Amino acid sequence: MGELRKPFLLLALLAVVLAVMVELGSGLLTGGGDASGALRDSAGDLGVELGGVGDVAEPSGRGTTYLALIDAVAIWTTGLFCLSLVVPDRIQGRVQGVATLIFSILLILGSLVLLVVAFIELSIMVSLFLAAPFGTLAYLALWGFFPVGDASLILGLVLLLKLAWVALLVLAQPRFLQNKGLVLLILTTLLCPIVLEFLHNLVPVILVSILDDLGAVVFAVIAIVWGLVLLIGSIPAIVKAVRVTAALTSR
Repeated sequence: MGELRKPFLLLALLAVVLAVMVELGSGLLTGGGDASGALRDSAGDLGVELGGVGDVAEPSGRGTTYLALIDAVAIWTTGLFCLSLVVPDRIQGRVQGVATLIFSILLILGSLVLLVVAFIELSIMVSLFLAAPFGTLAYLALWGFFPVGDASLILGLVLLLKLAWVALLVLAQPRFLQNKGLVLLILTTLLCPIVLEFLHNLVPVILVSILDDLGAVVFAVIAIVWGLVLLIGSIPAIVKAVRVTAALTSR
């Protein structure tokens, strides 16, 4: 199958890091646009007359940002591949299990906190939207005018970077595709932005923020699942490292 091509592997790590940076920065790249006129139009459709409306901005949403929770696993996995380039196998084998255990615990805890935040916000959104007319107007003022076009561009860029990550991994070593866990991770990271894009275009714009937050909740749950997978997978490596260390110490 050929030897590991180091430049492609390093470029793969760079591609997935850039994807996560775009996801984390999506809140700064989307939202913030003036939505005052749209709010007046929607209020008119509801039969409510508004006076002057100001300082009503498009929300940036949580869905794209929460993709970074899942892609952190992709960075970690690719980083371990790259670490093998500079760290001897015997040392990496002892350290990898403990490091993965710590990473998985941090990922699970962080995802749990963000899951609660997104779920609470989603509950508030739905409650306000259903409390017509004034609750609905409050919802519209805060979340009713999601920047679907801007979010679509960001998700397209994220997906392109992830495809580059996959292609570079294959170019670095085709045998990576024999790793079922890695293939499942690849499918997860590629499918999630596609699902989020689908949700953004599934309903009228005034409801997109609700589905975007729903996507964020789902992504946090997926990140927790991957955290548990890493945690369980790190246990055999830790046990093996402990046994090897004990054997060396007893000599």
